[in-house]
Amino acid sequence: MIACMMMLMLPMQAGKHKDDGPVVAAYVTGWNADMPLPDCSVLTHINYAFGNVNKTYDGVIIQRPDRLRQLVELKKNNKIYIVLSIGGWTAGGFSEMASTEKRRKAFAKDCKRIVKDFGLDGIDIDWEYPSSSEAGISSSPADIDNFTLLMKELRKALGKDYLLSCATIADARFVDFKAIDPYVDLVNIMMYDVGNPPYHHAALYRSEMSGRVTAEEAFQAHLDAGVPVNKLVMGVPFYGRSVKGFGDSSFGALVKRNDATRMWDDVAKAPYLVKDGEMVCTYEDAESLSWKCKFIKEKGMRGAMYWEYRCDDEVGTLRNAVWNGIMGQP
Repeated sequence: MIACMMMLMLPMQAGKHKDDGPVVAAYVTGWNADMPLPDCSVLTHINYAFGNVNKTYDGVIIQRPDRLRQLVELKKNNKIYIVLSIGGWTAGGFSEMASTEKRRKAFAKDCKRIVKDFGLDGIDIDWEYPSSSEAGISSSPADIDNFTLLMKELRKALGKDYLLSCATIADARFVDFKAIDPYVDLVNIMMYDVGNPPYHHAALYRSEMSGRVTAEEAFQAHLDAGVPVNKLVMGVPFYGRSVKGFGDSSFGALVKRNDATRMWDDVAKAPYLVKDGEMVCTYEDAESLSWKCKFIKEKGMRGAMYWEYRCDDEVGTLRNAVWNGIMGQP
């Protein structure tokens, strides 16, 4: 593991909650006990997952607030930004909350309170997805416009010095990106879960084995939708998608298996595991991430984020690959 010593000389500056530098962000969840130590030097941001819209649609409930406070403690000795991510797959209440000006204002006010009370650096909105009920949540055709109004209200409440980001579907649907551009600092593309074996779920380029969308296509879709390239953060998975009965597909578990053979799709720049002649798991490894980070830098994107921190192996193979790829270190 990489020690935090290199960051000890770079304490978080008082009152500085964002910058224009490269982004390497990790989602850290409230339902696990892992902490990003001692390798916090390979991160610029932590998105804490999750907060949720409360039952009265006018505020936020934080999952395991004690854990969030532990993460904020990292800022004492490290240059790192801590952001609360609100939402997640199957997390509802957004449509109701965003549907009226009164609720939007109350929600934004509560977000500001939480940022101040916890010493956070901003808010990340992970509404999956405005106007869609695919995740089993309520929705309305008005959600897309109301999402814009929500982001406007959040920016007004947070002010210009705090981070405001959103997580978006890979093919750039469900959001009016041109309308939200004045309010958001970062757009985190969730470029994963777009295929199951025998297809890749996070391919960089299009091959006959790629899933619904590739990272290259996701990047272009967001550009075409109006997102400035310097606000785009490409999401990568630290887990795989596998066939039924395969078991734990986190990268940390995959590297311990010896019952399947690693194969490489040189067109898609993606690895996969084969057993008895069939793909049983699609995933990312250090090689595929090096290609993806090269793409991110060549295109001028802001950086990379990953879901999720705990899925890496014990020596941080994927965390180090993303950091080195984005920061340009050997």
